[in-house]
Amino acid sequence: MQADNRQKILIADDERFNLNILVDILKSDYKISVAKNGKQALDRAMSLNPPDLILLDIQMPEMDGYEVCKTLKEDERTKDIPVIFITAMKEEAYEAKGFDIGAVDYITKPFSAPIVRARARAQLKMKWQADMLRQMACMDVLTEIPNRQKFEEIFDMEWKRAVREKTPLSVLLVDIDFFKQYNDSYGHGRGDKCLKEVAQTLANSIRRPADLVARYGGEEFIAVLPETDMPGAGAVAEIMRNNVELLQIPHARSVSLDYVTVSIGVASVAPVGGFSDAALVTVVATADEMLYKAKAAGRNQVQCR
Repeated sequence: MQADNRQKILIADDERFNLNILVDILKSDYKISVAKNGKQALDRAMSLNPPDLILLDIQMPEMDGYEVCKTLKEDERTKDIPVIFITAMKEEAYEAKGFDIGAVDYITKPFSAPIVRARARAQLKMKWQADMLRQMACMDVLTEIPNRQKFEEIFDMEWKRAVREKTPLSVLLVDIDFFKQYNDSYGHGRGDKCLKEVAQTLANSIRRPADLVARYGGEEFIAVLPETDMPGAGAVAEIMRNNVELLQIPHARSVSLDYVTVSIGVASVAPVGGFSDAALVTVVATADEMLYKAKAAGRNQVQCR
């Protein structure tokens, strides 16, 4: 079955008639999901498969479109999703309020199909371009995995979520064993290739969408595993270690094996509050301490706390 890679639009309106019209106008070009009230709209927007654009009715019961838009723009997960208000209100004051909250455009009722398509297309094109720029800024050019900046962004988001939901969180610090000696023996060109192979192997060792592996600097990599306790994190780290060993990249000057290996330090915590910046320093320091312990014990192993 061929994957549906079309961009996704969420339409939120409490009137079934309006929903049906907008769905009919847009369904041939985009994936469509619908919400009948503000709460449903927020739930769908904050899901693991968020929309690329939201068409949001202003006048809805319990939670109006302004309140929904304000909530979306205050949340890191949804602040970059463009919102177009759909409304029968044409007064300038209403439009100005919407733009102040963070909407990017207005579509007024009754709907004109060409206008709806044109405005949706324009916003989706800008969203795609912005996503590409953000993705490029957060990727490590050499290894083609996320960089340290992206890791810190994700850690901040996951730390706050773990505090809210009272779930554990783990960080893995990974270091390629005797990498300086590898570069000295095989040259920096082979060293760069080795870094990329190891990076891709580490990234492919995780399975859940929320898990992240990033290049931390030099020959060090870092991973954040939300909702993961120490036994779970240790198991993931062991999978990573074993997968790198299975690459069998020759390393004549390695003391642990004749192949490239990694040492991994694991830190698991139960977040209870505080600032994520301070938490990051503490958790990474603990993972680094465990990494040092792994190296001191002979390398090519996992140590946890």
